[in-house]
Amino acid sequence: MASVLSYESLVHAVAGAVGSVTAMTVFFPLDTARLRLQGVVNVLLTTPLWVVNTRLKLQGAKFRNEDIVPTNYKGIIDAFHQIIRDEGISALWNGTFPSLLLVFNPAIQFMFYEGLKRQLLKKRMKLSSLDVFIIGAVAKAIATTLTYPLQTVQSILRFGRHRLNPENRTLGSLRNILYLLHQRVRRFGIMGLYKGLEAKLLQTVLTAALMFLVYEKLTAATFTVMGLKHAHKH
Repeated sequence: MASVLSYESLVHAVAGAVGSVTAMTVFFPLDTARLRLQGVVNVLLTTPLWVVNTRLKLQGAKFRNEDIVPTNYKGIIDAFHQIIRDEGISALWNGTFPSLLLVFNPAIQFMFYEGLKRQLLKKRMKLSSLDVFIIGAVAKAIATTLTYPLQTVQSILRFGRHRLNPENRTLGSLRNILYLLHQRVRRFGIMGLYKGLEAKLLQTVLTAALMFLVYEKLTAATFTVMGLKHAHKH
């Protein structure tokens, strides 16, 4: 026992800990980049499916906007065929740029969640289930509201059947995103960027609040099983 708790063992333990912390600090940006890259790859692979899905959903809908060209797709395969034939294969990635920017939506959500949680824990020792549910809902509502204009542009670009800005065919470019935002504000006012926000909040806020509640419960249960004290503070 004495040999285990010797000064030499302590030196090795400290050296190992310092080495681990150093390695984690050095390679943490790479791990962050890996997670971001996974999100980027997911966006690039699934955007064509979302483009076709959006167009099929809106097919047959009546639009008051005269700039929108109606579609006539017989199914998924026909939609892919017509889009590639009439607009080029790059049209399948319409809305990619705002989709990439929307990868940061969860980051905003977790940032506000942790911030609100820390503020509450300054006033009480432990958070109740209701506390977690509410701050989870508030965090998601803030993230959704901040990024909703980009989601609006994303939907417009995915639908793609409009005659706006015909001189620029790169529909996913930053220039077109700014152009569409400007057109939206000019035509409908600033609130035009938030049309449909209520439905989106109902769809996402309750789901996120429940997710955070389950997350905290599972984390607490895991720490209990491991025989450790789970502090809510970070």
